[in-house]
Amino acid sequence: MKKVISILTTTRADYGLLKPIILKLKLVEAFDIRVVVTGTHLSTEFGSTKNELYEDGIIVDQEIEILDDGDSALSVTNTMGNALIKFGKYFNHIKPDMLIILGDRYETLAIAIAAMNQRILIAHLYGGELTEGAIDDSIRHAITKLSYLHFTSTEAYRKRVIQLGEAPERVFCVGGMGVENAKHVLTMTKRELENSLDFLLDQPFAVVTFHPETLQDHKAKEYFTEVLSALEKHKDMKYIITKANADAEGRIINQMIDDFAMNSRNCIAVASLGTRRYLSALKYASMVIGNSSSGLLEVPSFGIPTINIGQRQKGRIQATSVINCEPRCEDISMAMDKATSEAFISIAKTTINPYGNGETSDRIVEIIGRFLFQETLNLEKNFYDCEGI
Repeated sequence: MKKVISILTTTRADYGLLKPIILKLKLVEAFDIRVVVTGTHLSTEFGSTKNELYEDGIIVDQEIEILDDGDSALSVTNTMGNALIKFGKYFNHIKPDMLIILGDRYETLAIAIAAMNQRILIAHLYGGELTEGAIDDSIRHAITKLSYLHFTSTEAYRKRVIQLGEAPERVFCVGGMGVENAKHVLTMTKRELENSLDFLLDQPFAVVTFHPETLQDHKAKEYFTEVLSALEKHKDMKYIITKANADAEGRIINQMIDDFAMNSRNCIAVASLGTRRYLSALKYASMVIGNSSSGLLEVPSFGIPTINIGQRQKGRIQATSVINCEPRCEDISMAMDKATSEAFISIAKTTINPYGNGETSDRIVEIIGRFLFQETLNLEKNFYDCEGI
């Protein structure tokens, strides 16, 4: 009997990280892989990023619409409610042996609850991390407690998952998929990238991604105004700005991006670059600006500076190529000056990415096979008490 594995993708970001795992799991004859697509993938407003899966030849088992209109806290709750109900029906129908999920999205938490109710083994990437400036922190830890098998990106994060009471024999440090993509994805030439974007990269440029700080109420407009003011001060650079997530107040940022790009010759707004274009842009960029986790997880592998703004990623392990600053125009501008200095460019080029060696997916596939084909798999979870506590 083949083991049925459902793999969840909700956004452009998690698909880019899951893609190598999906492709390698599909090569295992003993697995029946069911990719289920939901969230912003199915929204034209957020770039209809489901198309990237079809272009990659990924067979999608089902598309499940859950996204509520609007970006208020109530809309987030409504989306979670939709996810809980619709995925409850989906899991009841296919009854997979395992669900693979990644990250800390609110809709992922609701889907994990639906899977738990069906007594489905949940394998989670990437628990144990900290993002103290976002509600994602609480969501991530909650998903950890719902999950049975854990894949962490660093040993420090592995220890934190164990500290949350998860048994060590079910927690594995495998490194970050972002590093693997940075090392192995075939990137575009600069000319191919320019043609794809219809945007000339004839001077130094930055990739900019800024999301709301979800623990701060009604600050998105204020903070992003400061970001845009800093970009305007550096007219010697061009900017590729990618849209924000479907978080509370995310649409405010996206409207500001569109307005800024419309009035600037040095800027292009993109709903989603997709994995290959995004990594290609990093290859040729002078720096990355914003508060996306990618600035800490993937960008150091390209040897360029990251300007990490505000508190959204506070608590994550960082490479020496990361410059932290407050969401104030002057602070961001000073960070950009630092990032273009010869001394810091040298630091960035020689930085060591703390998120592994880029061989993550093979280890994950091997561990999944080992667990799923045990003669007796007991999903009972005892709370593991760390010694000395």
